[in-house]
Amino acid sequence: MICDEDGLYDPADFNDRLLLGLKGTMSEAELHFIRARLQGGILSKARRGELPMPLPVGLVTDPTGKVVLDPDAAVQQAVGHLFDTFARTGSARAVVQTFNRDGLLFPARVRFGERKGELVWSPLTHSRVLRTLHNPRYAGAFAYGQRRTRKTPAGKTTTSAVPREEWTLIPDAHAGYITFEQYEHNLRTLQANATAHGTDRVGGPAREGTALLQGLAVCGRCGQRMTVRYHTRKGVKVPDYQCVRENIQIAGEKCQVIQGAGIDATVSRLLVDTVTPMALEVALNVQAELEARADDADKLRRTHVERARQRTELARRRYLAVDPDNRLVADTLEADWNDALRALQTAQDEYERQTAAANAALTKQHKQRIRQLASDFPKLWNDPATPARERKRIARLLIDDVTLTKTDQVHMHVRFRGGQTTTLTIPKALNSWQARQTPAEILAEIDRLLDEHTDRGTAEQLNQLGRRSGMNQPFTRRIVINIRRHNNLPSHSERLRARGLLTQQEIAQRLGVHPNTIHAWRRAGLLHAHKANDKNDYLYEPPTPGDHRIKKQQGRRLADRKLAPSTPGGAL
Repeated sequence: MICDEDGLYDPADFNDRLLLGLKGTMSEAELHFIRARLQGGILSKARRGELPMPLPVGLVTDPTGKVVLDPDAAVQQAVGHLFDTFARTGSARAVVQTFNRDGLLFPARVRFGERKGELVWSPLTHSRVLRTLHNPRYAGAFAYGQRRTRKTPAGKTTTSAVPREEWTLIPDAHAGYITFEQYEHNLRTLQANATAHGTDRVGGPAREGTALLQGLAVCGRCGQRMTVRYHTRKGVKVPDYQCVRENIQIAGEKCQVIQGAGIDATVSRLLVDTVTPMALEVALNVQAELEARADDADKLRRTHVERARQRTELARRRYLAVDPDNRLVADTLEADWNDALRALQTAQDEYERQTAAANAALTKQHKQRIRQLASDFPKLWNDPATPARERKRIARLLIDDVTLTKTDQVHMHVRFRGGQTTTLTIPKALNSWQARQTPAEILAEIDRLLDEHTDRGTAEQLNQLGRRSGMNQPFTRRIVINIRRHNNLPSHSERLRARGLLTQQEIAQRLGVHPNTIHAWRRAGLLHAHKANDKNDYLYEPPTPGDHRIKKQQGRRLADRKLAPSTPGGAL
């Protein structure tokens, strides 16, 4: 029987090989007639689902010719675990990661060579997962004609895929691991995951990024799917939803670019308000799924140990059955037994290690935490330990898409599964320079503090009150100066001058003394002065009329000068 590397039957190649042996004994017309009859018989059997075909691993033919599941329990569990993992994760790559993380192997049968028909176990690969998910035999369906082999005029053989409409497909033809409906659902999931497939570029699998509406955002202007880009703001990655189809295809302008932080926060609040009544059921299902996942992985690990134990027992029997005098055979069988014992010990150690890791991941503390979170879905949703990928998967279970339109505000039209719709409006996200602006309430506080404090004193007062700048930094003298100048706020010195205070030179001229004398009178407390800036410059209040201390009095200490109250009616 002739098959390709994927185990698909190729009747054309079989016919060519059969007729090749008849050439030289029959005419071309007779050969053509025989080829047509052979091909017709193959097609007739295929339409009835009776054509023998190579089966993928996990399916075998019983003595009566009926296709049944492989009687090897380890093979059944491995294939079933693959389909269960894909149904849970929705991604072929995630299936490979799960198998590799749990230390699980996947079976395969050797198709050619001396070991033909032997079962081998190896790490799971992405291409193997895709072939398994695309094979309808696992859904119990008979399929024929998936590929077509032709010969070119140059004699080269080419193989091409055939559209599904041209297959011979018979659902429920034999036992399978999944239903045919689940098989079609898997194909739709794989097609949706192919982000480069088709013109719609629908979502793809939920990934690790923080953009909650990855694959769900639709442009409200042109109706195209919006892509996700990230930028960093204050050390945090912030998503942007962009409609760039025309920008890529015809070098046009970007249709829309909307910052996603506010959108994601709004959708999160909407989901929390929507699914709170279902929180208990969701959490209990999560707990049951975690336990079932651990049980399935443990069963597969146990089958690996059991298989190694069976090989060890077989090697032991072979060694004990050999003639002791035949040392050449006895030594070889003893070495095989020792190798089997080492493989068994390795399998047991690996089983214990993987089991310990799985048990550590599902302790009573974790289960109690799940039960506590079951009554509070908002806490589960906002828990930092909840991966962004899981939040996206929850959102996709509830939301079909979200249409975004940016005008003077951002309008969000949320379409839930089942037809319910909700329209929300949020303010546009601030530009970078707008986000760094000083809040109005802090600006008013700076204006008030400048009446009594210099720039450095104002910064100290703001820091004592726990205020932060627009850049989320503590206030400094330079920051206060920049804010004051940018907002045209008068400085402390200008405010004092507006209140009538005089400089040192001005009050010295008014009193007819040297400026150094004014400095000395200030230090002695004879003149009232206010600090004008952070350079130790002062502005002076005009002296009180009739103050006899404010005059030249040589030989008298400044500290002894006292203000004498004026006498009513004048001096006697």
